Amino acid sequence: MRSVVHTRRGDPAEVLELREEPGRPRPGAGEVLVRLRARPVHPGDLVAVEGGLPGLPDQRPKPRIPGVEGMGVVESAGADVRTPRPGRRVAVFPAPGAWAEYVVVPAEHAVPVPDEVGDDTAALMLVNPLTLIMLHRAVEQALDGHDGPVVQTAAGSSVGRLVAARAERHGLRLVNLVRSTAGARRMRELFPAQPVIVTSDADWREQVRRATGGEGARAVLDCVGGSLTEDLAGLLADGGTLISYGRLGSGATTLDDLPLVNRGLTIRGVTIWHWTERTPEQRAEDLAFAVDLARTSPELLEVAARYDLADVKAAVEHARRPGKSGTVLLTSPPGTGGVR
Repeated sequence: MRSVVHTRRGDPAEVLELREEPGRPRPGAGEVLVRLRARPVHPGDLVAVEGGLPGLPDQRPKPRIPGVEGMGVVESAGADVRTPRPGRRVAVFPAPGAWAEYVVVPAEHAVPVPDEVGDDTAALMLVNPLTLIMLHRAVEQALDGHDGPVVQTAAGSSVGRLVAARAERHGLRLVNLVRSTAGARRMRELFPAQPVIVTSDADWREQVRRATGGEGARAVLDCVGGSLTEDLAGLLADGGTLISYGRLGSGATTLDDLPLVNRGLTIRGVTIWHWTERTPEQRAEDLAFAVDLARTSPELLEVAARYDLADVKAAVEHARRPGKSGTVLLTSPPGTGGVR
């Protein structure tokens, strides 16, 4: 079995390596063994390899295998598993150690893929759409019945475009921040009714204030963090909420730098791992949304490129590339195939 591993934290391009070992894991009671065909390289996967996301589920013993999501075919099932059956295509999450050819997960973490959904789309079917749901709920709570405005950073990212599409459909007043003019051009083509502002412009903060009608944002969705946090807090209206769901930026901002008390600001963290704490009924409803999005709007789950597991370093470089559109996938040969 081939797998991508690391034995220490650090730059993924340096510490990740491909290993090949005989055999494969076996599913226990209530579990399924999935032969994975594709798995995404999420920004959070790379940050976890670097050691920058304390508090996430960890793997022991070493070496550690990155990844939490993927798609493949059920190879075998343990006792007490009625569905999904062997041969069925599934998307899996949470699936720690997904950057391997095989992964064992509880059967409830293996979601059957509809026939009309392709493998690449299925590989992106869960984490980002479920993150979108978590962010949407956080925004609704922050707005507390108001209609916005809301500002989001990294609007051209995979999650950012999902947020923009949902805002368009629900009439949410959204202001999109991107890093480059090329990214701004793509966002304006996709969502012409939404303001797009390039943060490399010297007056980008003033542009945001104008785009929010001078009233400030009721909420900011931020996956950049770092030194940008102080600027984002300054763009909030009094009583506004900064919703943080990532750490892609450099530098740091301390709480003492933010006018939290005087302006009544709130900082809230959101992570996909909070989704796993929802009730089974709530998770089933959310999964139905994710599957329906994959079926009806596959263009929102764009793939930037595909790399074999052996080319993980090239995949990491592409995933970090500025201006990248879509998500990079790590792939494996399809093997014997499966039921579509």
